[in-house]
Amino acid sequence: MQTLVVCSGGLDSVTLAHKTAAEQAPIHLVSFDYGQRHRKELEYARLCAQRLGVAHDIVDITDIGRRLAGSALTGEEAVPDGHYAEDTMRITVVPNRNAIMLTIAFGLATAKRARTVAAAMHGGDHFIYPDCRPPFVEAFAAMQQRALDGLGQIALTTPFLLWSKADIVREGGRLGVPFAETWSCYKGGVRHCGRCGTCVERREAFYLAEIEDPTAYDDPGYWREARRAFLARHPA
Repeated sequence: MQTLVVCSGGLDSVTLAHKTAAEQAPIHLVSFDYGQRHRKELEYARLCAQRLGVAHDIVDITDIGRRLAGSALTGEEAVPDGHYAEDTMRITVVPNRNAIMLTIAFGLATAKRARTVAAAMHGGDHFIYPDCRPPFVEAFAAMQQRALDGLGQIALTTPFLLWSKADIVREGGRLGVPFAETWSCYKGGVRHCGRCGTCVERREAFYLAEIEDPTAYDDPGYWREARRAFLARHPA
């Protein structure tokens, strides 16, 4: 019973690929080139597939991505620095990104006679991205049941949906995920910048999980400053 894993090459989806392979092989990875600011993460998705010895497809939807204007990930807008949960990070929203990718993934799963599509949305994404929240996942799964009625019974699994990033790091540590072979940074430099929202979130997650972070950052200490500033403005 094959599972199609949506794998961007980031820490979350690579950990999901390892988890799924360990628990319910066989798996097949699918990644999307949507015209994002950089494509480094796709190389890390390819490395993940090689490491696990599984098939990997990269689907080109760059023409669609170019038309989804207004996001720092697909346009000319600058990627902001700071804590991931700050309102400034909303500029990184790509409208309907997960809805588009999951729709394609379900079509591929049907063609490949897979029984499950796995995606790595997690609790830390809920503040910024509406298509990473439980109501979206529930509604999308219900919609796909209607869309594929009579063609297939494909489940949507999102095991990290209520997990924190630190929870995912702990799980990846348990599974032996080579975290250095994952990419999070939105800026796509030679190394992780250490300042953008995903870098701050990544650094913070390793700290909270009490697992050594193997990532090379241009500014490794910035996350502490960003975290203090965020907590000062948003006290518990």
